[in-house]
Amino acid sequence: MSLPADTPPAVADALGYLQHHLQELTKRQNASEHTINATLAGLTAQLQQLTQLITAPAPTVALPPIPTSPPPISPPSPVPTAPSKQWTRPKLPSPPDFAGERSSGQAFFNSCMLYLRLAPEQFSCDEEKIL
Repeated sequence: MSLPADTPPAVADALGYLQHHLQELTKRQNASEHTINATLAGLTAQLQQLTQLITAPAPTVALPPIPTSPPPISPPSPVPTAPSKQWTRPKLPSPPDFAGERSSGQAFFNSCMLYLRLAPEQFSCDEEKIL
């Protein structure tokens, strides 16, 4: 593209710069289009292969003949077992006595709650828990 003779040099330089970058962008676009077309061709080929696999008849498998009489079943041999011990829960220590100090109140409460939760079978009602 030719510019008029009275075009200022700064404008001519700017136009040259823009033309150069336009050419670079065009090259990049062409390369991207080529990559996209190659990827699309590969995906189309894979899609065709999958379609063929889906529409192809399933292969038949030859099963062995079923015997007319089942084989005899022998009773299982007894498995020796060790005598089972009844598991017993260890005795929990009762919460410490509360000395009435405000600073140890939360710790006392937490230890009581833990004791009640770990031994629920010892308490059938709220009254027993309080006592």
